[in-house]
Amino acid sequence: MKINLNADMGESFGIYKIGNDDMLLDVIKSANIACGFHAGDPLVIANTIETALAKGVSLGAHPSYPDLHGFGRRSMSLSPKELKASIIYQVGALDGLASSLGSNASHVKPHGALNNDACENAEIAKVVAEAIYAYDRDIILLAPVLSELAKAGLDAGLNVAMEVFADRAYTDEGNLVSRSVPGAVLHDSDECLEHVLRMVEKRGLTSINGKYLPVKFHSICVHGDNAHAVDTALKVRQGLEAHGLNVVKLTDIDL
Repeated sequence: MKINLNADMGESFGIYKIGNDDMLLDVIKSANIACGFHAGDPLVIANTIETALAKGVSLGAHPSYPDLHGFGRRSMSLSPKELKASIIYQVGALDGLASSLGSNASHVKPHGALNNDACENAEIAKVVAEAIYAYDRDIILLAPVLSELAKAGLDAGLNVAMEVFADRAYTDEGNLVSRSVPGAVLHDSDECLEHVLRMVEKRGLTSINGKYLPVKFHSICVHGDNAHAVDTALKVRQGLEAHGLNVVKLTDIDL
């Protein structure tokens, strides 16, 4: 069985450094690269792409609300036209730099508040899916399981890869628990591994309250801005492979 391991990265900006992307790229198989609206800058994006390609990692655009000061974690009220344009703009930036290095963006994964809002709000999800389809109908949408975003992507005719998180807890409805709630973020690498293996073995989610939700998923995310990201990613990959799973690029997954 094939599974993908992805991480958000390229989130350094100017003199500010976030995450250990070089080491993380030795472990994961798909990179979600910030496009400048919540983090990242042209040089960071280009360097991240170049390193990812050298290490055989597929490239994804990681667009957000235009919220550099808030790291993209604040919801914003944008008109559908403005939101669509901002997403296309960001995907185009990543894809353009990738093209200059002889590659292309293979997938799109929204970041932070944009991703959370699209997961719960069908109208926002529809705009996100339409923006991606307008840019490239063959690109993969990486979307959380059981989300409005995943549904909108399928309705739009996109190839949708379903994602679960190694380091986040779930509500009884299958959404991510708010970061403001204790226990929402798993900070221990062994706890993250246990969380992932439980999802793999049970073929579904177990909520923070113990409710089981059966789901099919294609990719597992480790957040790259966590202090223990590299250790968690390595333990998760080793654990997956020990259970007989083949960790591959998102483009090698049968959707």
